[in-house]
Amino acid sequence: MTDIKRLFILLCGYEILPKSISVMGADNRFLLSEPICAYLLDTTHGWVLLDAGMDPKHVHDPLRLQTYFGQYGMVPPVIKKQHDLESQLATLGVRLSDIAWIILSHLHFDHAGYIKHCPQARVSVQRREHAAALQSTSTAYIAEDFNTPTIQWDLRDGDWDAFAGLTLLDTRGHSDGHQSALLRLKHTGPLILTFDAGDLRENFTHSIPPGVCTDQSAALQSIRRLQDLARSEQAQLILFHDPEEIQTLRLSPDHYA
Repeated sequence: MTDIKRLFILLCGYEILPKSISVMGADNRFLLSEPICAYLLDTTHGWVLLDAGMDPKHVHDPLRLQTYFGQYGMVPPVIKKQHDLESQLATLGVRLSDIAWIILSHLHFDHAGYIKHCPQARVSVQRREHAAALQSTSTAYIAEDFNTPTIQWDLRDGDWDAFAGLTLLDTRGHSDGHQSALLRLKHTGPLILTFDAGDLRENFTHSIPPGVCTDQSAALQSIRRLQDLARSEQAQLILFHDPEEIQTLRLSPDHYA
């Protein structure tokens, strides 16, 4: 049984990163153009968004661009018109105000950008992730994305079931409270959304944690947990940041059912 009718994969832009950010020990001379995604679920409970992309204003506004990226020598993300989350939703006949529930893998800027624009939505995240983000000085967090008082927080601890067909999994390590998702679709079958537990297929085929972790041991344990779950459930891993695999997935307005 599943309450999920359709899964839409939204491609919301790209980050230009040294491979060493995604794969521990990789050569930092190699740069990858890694996708930023969000996942829209059409469910019996309404529209549910898994992760919320990146706020385009952070790269299109010169002051924000300098504040969040330029002063640190970071290559800014690329968000073209065709990547805009709000526009992609509109092609499906969905408005931001129609989103009833947002569930976040974690609160890094490429995952939480639009939650402040959805005051009507419940926003679920791991309690330890929320606490860590509020205290963090890391450039991976942009406080204005998640410190708006109108956000309706729903703080969770460990594994939990959102509804039939959607289970959130504690996969901490990349961040203090990272979570991944197990989806069950009627025709496609089980899918595992890895988010940033492992950015690339290489992380999973060779059991290598991400290059940026708050807890390297926990990150490796989370990768192995998802590997074991994929085998036991015969589930497909849907990778969030892999620049090659994004080209093989059904992107919105196509969908999985």
